Amino acid sequence: MGMLLGVLQKLSNIHDYTILVLKHYGGTLMFEGPWLTNMNCILTADPMNVHHITSKNFINYGKGSHLREIFDYFGEGIINSDNLHAWKLERSILHSLLQRETFTIFLRESIQKKLENDLIPFLDHTSEVGTEVDLQFTLRRFTFDIVCYCFLGCDPQTHNKISKLSHPVYERATVVMEEVLFHRHITPRWLWKLQEWLQIGQEKKFKEAREFFDKFLYECIASKREEKNRCKGTKEVEDTHHERVVEPVILNKLNN
Repeated sequence: MGMLLGVLQKLSNIHDYTILVLKHYGGTLMFEGPWLTNMNCILTADPMNVHHITSKNFINYGKGSHLREIFDYFGEGIINSDNLHAWKLERSILHSLLQRETFTIFLRESIQKKLENDLIPFLDHTSEVGTEVDLQFTLRRFTFDIVCYCFLGCDPQTHNKISKLSHPVYERATVVMEEVLFHRHITPRWLWKLQEWLQIGQEKKFKEAREFFDKFLYECIASKREEKNRCKGTKEVEDTHHERVVEPVILNKLNN
């Protein structure tokens, strides 16, 4: 079974377990899967290694067909691409947005606004009524709102004072997709491919979550386009200029 048995035993606490193992091995580990499963891989948490592989020497570290199959939802975007020209193009688009001072200010102001208007009132309310709060889930929803607002131009508002979710199915869909993509790494290819073909188990969950999240993305993009048409030439449009930069990247993912 190689190292896979130890991983399966720690699935319920896999993130903490992975951190402990990587720390023990100095930040980088050669993972050995069961014989004939083609699951051997290198795990690293060293920032210098990550930069070397994903940026500085990208062309020397091809993703390969196996990884592209696992992350098939992302099409030929920046996560999956082995094409240097396409990768550089999408990377430059994202950098042109993230490195702008106006976007940095916008992001900082958006986080501050969400903290004051949503997260803090939500935590105050739960404290007043004595409700138990899952902090990881709470911060995940907060992050989900920020990412959607800054990159899609819409605010799902998953937090409010009465601790309800406005779009629970959309936020939950991202969690399900992450879990399934992780399971694809530790499940023999023939097994998860069979589940995908029969639409059972984890792959059925993935298909449903993907449909929900794609619908959410399309609704956000359509809503912003309508807003632009109504407010064309106004300051409101200028304040959301970053969406024009990131939209091609989002649409590329949706169309693959």
